[in-house]
Amino acid sequence: MSINYGDRIPNNVNLSGDKTLQRALEHWQPEFLNWWRDMGPDGSQALDVYLRTAVSVDRDGWAQFGYVKMPDYRWGIFLNAFDPNYKINFGEHRGEPGWQEVPGEHRANLRRIIVTQGDTEPASVEQQRHLGLTAPSLYDLRNLFQVNVEEGRHLWAMVYLLHRYFGRDGREEAQALLQRRSGDVDNPRILGAFNERTPDWLAFFMFTYFTDRDGKFQLCALAESGFEPLARTTQFMLTEEAHHMFVGESGVGRVLQRTCQVMNHLKSADPAAIRAAGAIDLQTIQRYLNFHYSVTIDLFGADQSSNAATFFSSGLKGRYEEGKMTDDHVLKGDTYKILEVRDGGIVEREVNALSALNERLRDDYIRDSIAGIGRWNRIIERSGISHRLRAPHKAFNRKIGTLAGVRISPEGGVIPEADWLQNERGWLPTPEDRAFVASLMGRVVAPGKYANWIAPPAVGINRQPMDFEYVRFN
Repeated sequence: MSINYGDRIPNNVNLSGDKTLQRALEHWQPEFLNWWRDMGPDGSQALDVYLRTAVSVDRDGWAQFGYVKMPDYRWGIFLNAFDPNYKINFGEHRGEPGWQEVPGEHRANLRRIIVTQGDTEPASVEQQRHLGLTAPSLYDLRNLFQVNVEEGRHLWAMVYLLHRYFGRDGREEAQALLQRRSGDVDNPRILGAFNERTPDWLAFFMFTYFTDRDGKFQLCALAESGFEPLARTTQFMLTEEAHHMFVGESGVGRVLQRTCQVMNHLKSADPAAIRAAGAIDLQTIQRYLNFHYSVTIDLFGADQSSNAATFFSSGLKGRYEEGKMTDDHVLKGDTYKILEVRDGGIVEREVNALSALNERLRDDYIRDSIAGIGRWNRIIERSGISHRLRAPHKAFNRKIGTLAGVRISPEGGVIPEADWLQNERGWLPTPEDRAFVASLMGRVVAPGKYANWIAPPAVGINRQPMDFEYVRFN
C-alpha cells in the first residue's frame, strides 16, 4: 500500500475522504509541531539529516532515504493493508471477524490501551532531547534523530485512532498526550520508566535496547487485537521499531568493543585504568544494564492483573506470537507460574493463566533480552577477555507487583536491607558512575570520526561510506 504524500498529513487511510477527521487532525498538527519545537531534539531544527521516511507499508521497498530538516519530516498515518478475512484469534470472541468500529462495551478499555501506548512515544523523545549535543559521531547523531522522528510518527498513529474512533473523548486524550511531560512533578508521563532521565549515550543505548524492546512486545500483543485498525497500526509500527532496538544493541556492542580494545592494549582489567584511558569499564556497563533491565521489566505491570485478563478475554490484547500458541487461546482452565517470596526465599506458585498474562509477556521479553546479552558477550569473548555480562534475576530491583520493594540480589537471593545498602553501589549506577560517563560525552561531528569510548559501526546506513555526512550543519 503506497502512502499519499500529496495530502498535508501523509496517510494511506483515505483521510481526504473524511473531511471532519481531516480538519480535526489538521488542527492537532500545529500543536504537535509546537510540542516538537519545544520538546524535540535540542538545537536540531535547522539541521539537514539523512533520514528514512516511509513511502509504503509493503515489506519490500517500504522506505526512502534523503536529507530532511526534522520539522519538515513527513509524519503521518500508516496502517498495514486491510485483510477482509481478519479474524480474532483469542479470547471469548475467537473466530469472529475483527471489529472495524469500537464495541461499546470495550470502549473505555481500548481507549486506555491506546492512550498508554501513545504516551510512551513523545515521552521517549522528551527523555532524549539533549543527547544530540553530546553525540559521539554523525552516525550516532543521525540514528538518534531517526529514532526521535519515528517515535513522533508512532504518536501520530495512536492519535489517529483516538480521533477517528473515540469522538470528543479521543480528541481530549490526544491533547493530553502533548501536555504531559517526562519527569514533570505535576503532570508526568503515565509509565514510570518514561519519567526517568536519559542523561548520556550509554543510557540511550540501554534504553533503546531494553525499553524499546518492551515496546516490541507490547506492540506484538496489540498487533493481535480484535480491534482491527489497532492491529494494522501496530503491525507497521513494529517495522520501524526494529531499527530502534538495532541502535541499542549495536550501540552497546560498539561500547564493549572499544572497552575490550583498551583492556587488551593496557593488558589490564582494572576499572580505574580503563577509565583513565577514556573508556567505560565493564563493571559500569553491567550496572547500567542492571538498572535499565530492571526498570523495563516493571513496565509489564503486576504479575497478576485482572485488567490483563479482561483485555485478553475481551479480544483487545493478545499474547506475543499468539498465532504460534498451541493451547485453546482462551486459557480459562490453564495455569502459569509466578514468583513470590516465602520462608525467606523465592519460590514459584501456579496461578490462573489469565491473571498471569503480564508475567508471561515479561518472561517472553526476558528470553529475548538475554539472547541479546549473549551476543554482547560474544564480542567480549572474541576479544579474549573472560568477563561476561549477565541479566540480573527478574525479581531484582522491582517496584511493581508482589516483588516490589523486596530486597533481592542480582543472583536471586532474598537479602536483608543492610546487605542491600552495602552492595547497592556495586549493582546499580552510582552518581560517580554517571558523572564519569557524562565526562566522556563530548560531541564529535567530523565525518568518519568517533569518540574515544565507542568503536565505529561495521557498516554505514543504507550502504553509505564510513565517512558519509549523515548530518549537515548549516
